[in-house]
Amino acid sequence: MTAGHVVVGVDGSIVSMRALDEAAVEAGRRATGLEIVYAVPGFDEAGPVLASAVARARHRYPALAVSTAAVVGDAAEAIVCRGRDAALTVVGTRDLPGFAGRLFGSVSLRVAARTRSPLLVVRGDHAAWHESSGPGGEVLLGLEDDTDTDTAGSAFAEAARRGAPLRVLHAWTYRHLPPVGYAPVPTSRLQEDITRRARTEEAVPGQVVAPLRETYPQVPVQTRTVRSGATHALLEATCGAAVIVVTAHRRPGLLGPQLGPVATALLHHSHCPVLLVPQTPQSSLPVPPRD
Repeated sequence: MTAGHVVVGVDGSIVSMRALDEAAVEAGRRATGLEIVYAVPGFDEAGPVLASAVARARHRYPALAVSTAAVVGDAAEAIVCRGRDAALTVVGTRDLPGFAGRLFGSVSLRVAARTRSPLLVVRGDHAAWHESSGPGGEVLLGLEDDTDTDTAGSAFAEAARRGAPLRVLHAWTYRHLPPVGYAPVPTSRLQEDITRRARTEEAVPGQVVAPLRETYPQVPVQTRTVRSGATHALLEATCGAAVIVVTAHRRPGLLGPQLGPVATALLHHSHCPVLLVPQTPQSSLPVPPRD
């Protein structure tokens, strides 16, 4: 496959078949090919699963160009490697219960922490929105601050491909704690500071969206700023969305890059698929050489 295709990871599970369905839809929207990746202990195990996946994709979308890749090794590493030149990588996710889920994470979380391409994560309880169903739903953009310009561009492009409206949600909180031993800030000054901050935050969506309105005049846009925790506000907003688009903020961890808390919460609890747009420069992400 050439650059610009869609890559999807499968393992024969129902969750991965839903991811496959969504990946096929996305490849159709982009008029590009689909590569199906299966990481296995040995190549002999790959044949039946990949053959079934190809048959499923071609039955639903006969004109779709489909290729496969069986990779021996870790699933997350394989998907990151195969997706490094992709326009989009797609994976499914299902929660691991309790402490095990928080400690070890899932393939989707490990891919999200390392992938260089935009990543669409389809939760196990989500049924793919097929092209045959026609336009529907909305694209939700979770905007952290005015540096999320690449993510905003991806959200506009996604809305244009789907023929859907775009809703932009920016959530912020005010935290002011005086240093230990210092007197509390007077209430009047604190309120003035909150008011100034609110004006600044209210302007963020407009600043980010304005240049993109000219590029995508066909996309209806609604912006909203709320004073709330981002996780709570975005999770609640996903109830009415076809997909949510957010930046994949990453931070160093003992076992390598880790996804930020808001994106992690969305992968576990979102009511719709999550499109993560990497913020980390590509050159800084370690990726194994592609075969």
